[in-house]
Amino acid sequence: MTDIEIELPDAGGVTWSVCVRDQSGMPLGEVEADMPLRTASVGKVLLLLETARAIAAGELSPEEPLTRTVDLWVGDSGLWHTLSVETLPLVDVAALVGAVSDNLATNVLLRRIGLAEVAALATSLGLRATALHDRVRDVREADHPPTLSTGTAGELSALMSRISTGSAVGPEADRLVRQWLSANVDQTMVGSALVERGGLDPIAHHASLGADTVLWNKTGADSGVRADVGAATSGDRTVTWAVIANWDPAPGTSLDQLTVWAVLRGMRHVGEQVLARLP
Repeated sequence: MTDIEIELPDAGGVTWSVCVRDQSGMPLGEVEADMPLRTASVGKVLLLLETARAIAAGELSPEEPLTRTVDLWVGDSGLWHTLSVETLPLVDVAALVGAVSDNLATNVLLRRIGLAEVAALATSLGLRATALHDRVRDVREADHPPTLSTGTAGELSALMSRISTGSAVGPEADRLVRQWLSANVDQTMVGSALVERGGLDPIAHHASLGADTVLWNKTGADSGVRADVGAATSGDRTVTWAVIANWDPAPGTSLDQLTVWAVLRGMRHVGEQVLARLP
């Protein structure tokens, strides 16, 4: 039984997968929650989980130096490709992934952690449709996986619930992931309602700041893809979500711009439902 009526815009050609859960992990509302879709950068959460697991287990030092190299270079989202520093501590590389979805940092971290190890973690978590398939690439060739990551809202929202309670990988590892994701600066999707109506600072809501409402989330954006997964906690109540939208893109056209606008409006609506269920 669900108690949220999720109303999504009637944008032509958009496929949605949505699931919102309460603090017990039970669904409050869902739309095609088992529909596998492309999730862009959301798959980086799995990389952060495996990184945090290895740190908590003593298999990795958070201070291990990681160096960027030309073969891993990629532009687009992130900061590291704009900075002069060549080497950073592993924990700072992970922080860049969580805060600005840094593509170069993702590739450097993934080279250290290993895609097979990330896949093994996903399997151990019981994920069937949710996976990180590849490193980030400026151009995807025919011999590359066709997309960075995939997932369903049902699996991803359940994973967010487990991370929020420390029952995904473990209390310390899950706390690290929440900490990294609480610095996320992209609040254009579900988080927009918490910023505009909930008074949350879009770039200063890190868990260490002690705000009344704690938000951590990971977004993904690509041509024809918008996705947002995360959790918001206020008092003793936590609401988790996963919202994914896919469509056939027509880059640079007014039709595609209208589709993006409609999708973001639908995501904001889900954020309003989340906000309404916090004290």
